[in-house]
Amino acid sequence: MTDHTDKTSPQVYARTGGGLYLLIIVFGLFAEGFVNNVLIVSGDPAATAHNIMASPLLWRFSIAGNMLVPLLAVGLLLVEYVLLRPVSKHLVLLAVFFNLVSLALEAVSKLYLLDMLALLGNADYLKVFTTAQLQTLAYLALKSHDVAWNSALIFFGCTCLVNGYLIFRSGYLPKAIGVMMQMAGLSYLIACVAALFAPALAKLILPAILIPSLIGESSLCLWLLVKGVNLTKWNERVETAR
Repeated sequence: MTDHTDKTSPQVYARTGGGLYLLIIVFGLFAEGFVNNVLIVSGDPAATAHNIMASPLLWRFSIAGNMLVPLLAVGLLLVEYVLLRPVSKHLVLLAVFFNLVSLALEAVSKLYLLDMLALLGNADYLKVFTTAQLQTLAYLALKSHDVAWNSALIFFGCTCLVNGYLIFRSGYLPKAIGVMMQMAGLSYLIACVAALFAPALAKLILPAILIPSLIGESSLCLWLLVKGVNLTKWNERVETAR
């Protein structure tokens, strides 16, 4: 893999990473932002179940988008490893490990969304439950998804902190984006720890606390797509790392 990556222009990885990041942002905003806000009624299992069953295709598209995100993120993980490896081989591996745990938890979290569809279906084995019970069980599956999702984002926040530092130190990517990525990581950590352990605080700070995350990740995405890396600085860093 080393020989192959050494022969491939970092701009190819940068453009690929930017494209993957853009898809991840679009699918994530559609599923977690738009669909959830339209269909999920906080604290009301009956209304949530009614909305989902009234728009089953939209909910299925949302699940598909949610499941595509970790799949695309695996490719992005490889790109980030290649682009940031010249800065520090040890720290980039730390970021990879944080990200792998995050992606594993994220993938598992999406299984709870599939459970919701099963619980709200019309299978014969569900007839032993009342409608209200099934709606409550489906809502509990949704809450389990939220727990796993927030846990995944804690590890992703750590990934952003490490990657932000590596970007800041790289010399071939803007220091400002490195700072914004670290702010994104910090906002993820604050938001998700609050959501898991201080719900009252989470209600006060969400979703505003996640604005730095959107700005930081979008900035990195667009920079990779439009500018890529500074090849002169990249070559200098690669030579120094050898």
